[in-house]
Amino acid sequence: MSETFHEFVVQRSPALSRTAYLLTGDHQHAEDLLQSALARTYRHWRRIHDGDPEAYVRRVMYHQQVSWWRRRRVAERLDATPVERGGGDHTEDTALRLSVVAALGRLTARQRAVVVLRYYEDLTEAQVAEVLGCSVGTVKRHGHDAVRRLRDLVPDLWEPTPERSGR
Repeated sequence: MSETFHEFVVQRSPALSRTAYLLTGDHQHAEDLLQSALARTYRHWRRIHDGDPEAYVRRVMYHQQVSWWRRRRVAERLDATPVERGGGDHTEDTALRLSVVAALGRLTARQRAVVVLRYYEDLTEAQVAEVLGCSVGTVKRHGHDAVRRLRDLVPDLWEPTPERSGR
């Protein structure tokens, strides 16, 4: 049992780690989230390893992140202006990427989960509803609210520039 679990962890951890980071907005919290999800997965490995264990881990991560968010209740906020770490100039794409990460951090945990699942994981609304254990209507509502909020927080994301429009 542990050999197949070890192989799964080695092969899928990078992708799962990226998803955890998008859900939390913080590298250390992402590591904690992934570690917690993998520990829970290991306990049920015999039952799930023949199915889709990656989907199981992702579902555990989404639910765990919402649970942690509910318990925290003390909002952690990302600064609107990123801290300079030295080095060269930041390009416009880097600034936009940092703005998006900061904006994701200002969404609710459910909104962030819907955005990550729909637009990063490329799941359908029905698949997102299944993963989050809610109705498709709830997914649509959270998605709509999240996109509206992101438009307010990062207007440059929707304004075409010559670089992004292909001109």
